[in-house]
Amino acid sequence: MKVHHLRNATLVIETNNKFILVDPMIGKKGTAGPSFTLFRFKPKRNPILDLPDNATDIVNKTTHCLITHLHPDHLDKEAERFLKANNTPVICSVKDAGALRKRGLNVVQTVNYWDRTAFLGGSIEGIPAKHGYGFVAKPMGNVMGFFVQLPNEKSIYLSSDTIYTAEVDKVLTHYRPDISVLACGMAQLDIFKPLMMTMEDIIRFVKNSPGKVIANHLEAVNHCPTTREQLRKAIQHEGLLEKTLIPYDGEILEFE
Repeated sequence: MKVHHLRNATLVIETNNKFILVDPMIGKKGTAGPSFTLFRFKPKRNPILDLPDNATDIVNKTTHCLITHLHPDHLDKEAERFLKANNTPVICSVKDAGALRKRGLNVVQTVNYWDRTAFLGGSIEGIPAKHGYGFVAKPMGNVMGFFVQLPNEKSIYLSSDTIYTAEVDKVLTHYRPDISVLACGMAQLDIFKPLMMTMEDIIRFVKNSPGKVIANHLEAVNHCPTTREQLRKAIQHEGLLEKTLIPYDGEILEFE
């Protein structure tokens, strides 16, 4: 298995002859939408940087697309155009299927929470995700993580945008994924509590993970202040750097 980290939460899982595009924000710098904050962090149109040079080649190989939720930094207009033009098979939460079909996307499979179903010869299961601490999680809407097991590959948990919950802990301690992908940007709006895990909970996640953790959702949208270097130092301070991967945009991670 190869994991191609592209930008923000956008990645491609390469397995045999399949290329699974996850949470595609593939438009040019500034095309996904306006700034998510005006006061807490410097306002900038998102995404705040372009895709790496090698992104187009791997995106064009897409055979399937997994979408965790409908925020524009996980599915932008350019991605919608790409998916429609190629009639790409889309897999998503049962709660998002109607909205995606209205946008013209080819939703071929829906996933429910804690319901394991067949997927590319293996299985996929929806994992609850809570997009924020306290009240803010409700207006942030539905989010779903995925636990994916593919033939002759390591299991992978895509956490999506979430805080640390009992459900997240259940996946780490009972499902014991070989690889976990964790949103580490510590996003915040101008008001309300953080939308993702704090550094304390990121460290807790890594400590409780049985396998490698890939950190993403970094340095690509204006409301995520955490840098790779800040995350690396915090993880290193806890003695967890060996099990944590913090890829740069365009980096390819290979798992035997």
